[in-house]
Amino acid sequence: MSKVALITGITGQDGSYLADLLLKRGYTVWGMKRRSSSFNTERIDALFANDRQEEDPRFHYFYGDLTDSNNIIKYVQEIQPDEIYNLAAMSHVKVSFDTPEYTGNVDGLGTLRMLEAVRILGLTEKTRIYQASTSELYGKVQEIPQSETTPFYPRSPYGVAKLYAYWMTVNYREAYNMFACNGILFNHESPVRGETFVTRKITRAIANISLGFQSVLSLGNLDAKRDWGHAKDYVEAMYLMLQQDEPEDFVIATGKTTSIRDFVRMAFSEVGIDIAFSGKGVEEIGQIDAIDRAKFEAATGIEANHLSIGQELVKVDPFYFRPTEVELLIGDPTKAKEKLGWVAKHTLPELISEMVACDVERVRKNHYLKTGGFAILNNVEDVI
Repeated sequence: MSKVALITGITGQDGSYLADLLLKRGYTVWGMKRRSSSFNTERIDALFANDRQEEDPRFHYFYGDLTDSNNIIKYVQEIQPDEIYNLAAMSHVKVSFDTPEYTGNVDGLGTLRMLEAVRILGLTEKTRIYQASTSELYGKVQEIPQSETTPFYPRSPYGVAKLYAYWMTVNYREAYNMFACNGILFNHESPVRGETFVTRKITRAIANISLGFQSVLSLGNLDAKRDWGHAKDYVEAMYLMLQQDEPEDFVIATGKTTSIRDFVRMAFSEVGIDIAFSGKGVEEIGQIDAIDRAKFEAATGIEANHLSIGQELVKVDPFYFRPTEVELLIGDPTKAKEKLGWVAKHTLPELISEMVACDVERVRKNHYLKTGGFAILNNVEDVI
């Protein structure tokens, strides 16, 4: 019989990639999604549609919420999962400062509710639990790079709530002999990353600017550095953690760090635009230094007649600054490599190239399908 997995946050970036991976490995997958008045299943629609054509469908989802204990217990009891991947969270770092109580309820207590459901239902020997931890636990970093033994120092309500969830997972593992582990995942992106996350905001804006639907990309702290990988690689690490003989916590990262400023340069380069930055602090701007017009036309399908040398395309807006900033994150994935056999397969240039190309194609399609312009992302908070 195939294994049964329950994934919370099934409609998110990681949930969709993980569901695809598990289905390909023969799992039956149940996903929990929050009810919304608008459709939010785009990332899993293809998986669901393809699976419905099978005689014995293996992909299902149900409405639920990590703030509802009864709902969690009900479905864990009905599904009897072999593996639970708790990916759901209020994951917007800046917004967590505005909604700290809600963030703590979902990201912190939500994890406790899932652990308790498994314990109460007597599934501690059957069900293995993966808890989605985060590099935001390190916050004001105490050492470089950050490993499983690096002290935590979270710098946001999101990070603090995830810290509670991390230690609660460890506590239930030790107190009740549960197979429960934390994946301390550093930033991981993809073409289906949410548009409020800074990487996707950048690539989406480049597509809009290149095709003439946006003039300037507004960002916050350009000096912030992150360890960026591809979500496809990272969900494989989640799966591997639950296949081990003993539960342990793992850092999942590339071991390389890049600034927001350099990410912007690399992303614009994908459409043949070289960006030169000048000024400091809130006065810093990014201007066109050179245009490879042949590369631009190959990437976008149009000529760069609306762009010119010296044109300002990037600016800093204090609106996107956080009350407490996390300046540098870089993970040490040595343990994951040695014990899981895991290594990141995708490089950052490959990831950026994929994201820019996908967003250019999306914007081009929208141009033909819609009227009235495009959503400009300058009013969206940066999430990194």
